[in-house]
Amino acid sequence: MKKISAILAVIGMIFISSCSGPEGPPGFDGLNGQDGLLAEVFELKNVDFSFNATDGYTIYRTLTPQIFESDNVLIYRMTGTVDVNTPIWQLIPRTLFLTEGELDYDFDFSKKDFTIYAGGNYNISTTPQYIKNQTFRIVIVPGSFSTSINKNNYADVMAALNIKESQIQNINF
Repeated sequence: MKKISAILAVIGMIFISSCSGPEGPPGFDGLNGQDGLLAEVFELKNVDFSFNATDGYTIYRTLTPQIFESDNVLIYRMTGTVDVNTPIWQLIPRTLFLTEGELDYDFDFSKKDFTIYAGGNYNISTTPQYIKNQTFRIVIVPGSFSTSINKNNYADVMAALNIKESQIQNINF
């Protein structure tokens, strides 16, 4: 009896796996890695925050070309250097605890643009070293990579995205 049950099970599996239905609609063409944006890094070098009464201190830029809806943006602020060739990058958002009070860096982005904000619980114009001549790296991360990267470590992000320092583009004003 066990042999008959086993034979019927095998025949049933073959019958079920050979069934087919109507073919579905064709999918969208994918990107081959040459046509699409995989990852990019831009640098804003020695920029000053602008002030307006509505938004406070901001740096605003458009993204050209626009990024995909699934892409993410990471922004790092250069906080110093180890030597001439070794900058120190810190992921924002970030709160700095200064003797004057708390200073916050934050940002938002869309597929078309991004804005970096600086604000605090004191008059941050009294600490111009934090709002003048700032350098930022803007990293466009494809959605498929965004969960597998240690975003806090700039070097890890660059290694995971296989981007070299020579590939970083300066954003001109």
